Amino acid sequence: MPEQLGFKLPSVPALGRADFLVAPSNAVAVAMIEGDADKLVLTGPDGAGKTHLAHVWASRRRAQIVAATEVCAWDVPALAQGAVAVEDVPDIATDEEAQKALFHLHNLVLAEGHALLLTGRGRVRDWGITLPDLASRIAAAPAAALKPPDDTLLAAVLAKLFADRQLTPKPDLIPYLIRRMDRSFAAARDLVARLDAASLAQKRPLSRALAGRVLDNEDPAAR
Repeated sequence: MPEQLGFKLPSVPALGRADFLVAPSNAVAVAMIEGDADKLVLTGPDGAGKTHLAHVWASRRRAQIVAATEVCAWDVPALAQGAVAVEDVPDIATDEEAQKALFHLHNLVLAEGHALLLTGRGRVRDWGITLPDLASRIAAAPAAALKPPDDTLLAAVLAKLFADRQLTPKPDLIPYLIRRMDRSFAAARDLVARLDAASLAQKRPLSRALAGRVLDNEDPAAR
């Protein structure tokens, strides 16, 4: 497999269960997503895999996935005729109408005997939901928490991100990146994208030297 290609390839995230790497930092959350709870809250930092696991859950439950900010735009009674995953609930912390719509959806989905998944970054108590009835129902739900990745998981994620782009880094590159990068999936995705761009711009293979310049925020096109 070539170390770099002379043209940009699309990078499409794989969101199936087989594509989610399980490690001690996320094993409990994965088990809860694969369980039978009618209502579940999935929490974690940005880039921890909430969207991926929401798609895994939705595939199992044949559920619709909607953003919390878009619930108001839906026909809520119609949406409640099946399981629903609502992403990024903290995004409606300052939107009273959106919170009322989510509360209505919450009650209808469960009343119809379907399942509901709510996701958001950070702890539930920090979501800032101001509608008391909605806040209390979210707080009462079982919560699956995703933690930042450990070294083993972060290395596997980096290897997969490079493979998705048909890139083969030098053997010492991934350990070098782990020592210097921010410890999150979001940071891993951003770093691999930047390394890909720098490799293409400079027509050089992926290496520690190239990575050092990218990590130090130098211009990828600089020679």
